Amino acid sequence: MSGRLVRWVCTAAVAGALLTPGPAGAVPGPAGEKSVAELLTDLSTLYREAEEATETYNATAETLKERRKEAESLAKKLATARGSLYSSRVAAGRLARDQYQGRSEISPYVRLLLARDPQHALDQGHVIRRAAAEQEATVDRLVGNEKKADELSTKARGALDQQLQLAAKQKKERDAVQKRLKDVEELLASLTADQLAQLARLEDSGTAAAQRSFMASGALSSVGRSPSKEGDAALAYAVRQIGKPYLWGAEGPRAFDCSGLTSQAWAHAGQEIPRTSQEQWATLPRVPLSELRPGDLVVYFPKATHVAMYLGDGMVVQAPRPGARVKVSPIAANPLLGAVRPDPAARAMSGYRAPVLPQGAMSGDDAGYGLAGAPKP
Repeated sequence: MSGRLVRWVCTAAVAGALLTPGPAGAVPGPAGEKSVAELLTDLSTLYREAEEATETYNATAETLKERRKEAESLAKKLATARGSLYSSRVAAGRLARDQYQGRSEISPYVRLLLARDPQHALDQGHVIRRAAAEQEATVDRLVGNEKKADELSTKARGALDQQLQLAAKQKKERDAVQKRLKDVEELLASLTADQLAQLARLEDSGTAAAQRSFMASGALSSVGRSPSKEGDAALAYAVRQIGKPYLWGAEGPRAFDCSGLTSQAWAHAGQEIPRTSQEQWATLPRVPLSELRPGDLVVYFPKATHVAMYLGDGMVVQAPRPGARVKVSPIAANPLLGAVRPDPAARAMSGYRAPVLPQGAMSGDDAGYGLAGAPKP
């Protein structure tokens, strides 16, 4: 995809009242037959579908990763169980041969019971009991190891089947993402330079208006808050990634998608969080926008298909969309769904200093995916 063309694309937080979403999956007609607003709607729809497909792909990739770990663990356990089973079978075979050949510890003492000196046999009774217990334990180990090996073998086959099914599903979802992005590329290639310029102006003006409206609403507290130590570390990591390209499915270190950036930032701060924006929204504790602190995650769009990290002062660090780069954006660049906090129990640190932003940190596209429209305070 041409990064130069994508730079001019507008997708969200722009003139919401003027735009209505086109039908999902619709293939746009010739660019000359549509207004700029209609073209923007088409792009918004295609990007929204691409983001949803991307997050679905990411979720399947995470599940596949877990299943592979499970399969590897089962394979190791199965190998150990088979080794133990082999040892048990060898021991059981030796026991059977000894008894058959009359060399077991029990046989001579059973003969003693029939001997003329039964008192001696009684004195040695503990030897008989010990030998019997050892033989019984050998048989029990053989039976137990056989059962364990059978169970692990069944689980291992099931885990392999799940891997194959997930791999096929992942390929299907990858193809869906690539098709959506191809649709975007084709539409962008059909636009004239004048149309691209109009889209850029519409995006810039819409984002600025949405940010002014949101900040004036009082949804954010006017009191600056400090992050936790972990939040500070996560934010510092995110800021260090500014300028790196967006790439769907990427978790760094050279490129990121939106949730790849946030999950890796918190992982580097020592806090594991879910990989996808939907899971981050579904599982992490919610926090009111009025209580946002740096490091919190801001989630966007009705299906939680986009996520950014709160920087402070109404700004976020995010990986916006294909063709764009990790950057600092206004918090209202996309329709807000809410916010979550990965470390709700952690105290705010003292002596916090906001990270120094690199030059050009706010350059480039702000809007992510989804339907156009200003966020509601």
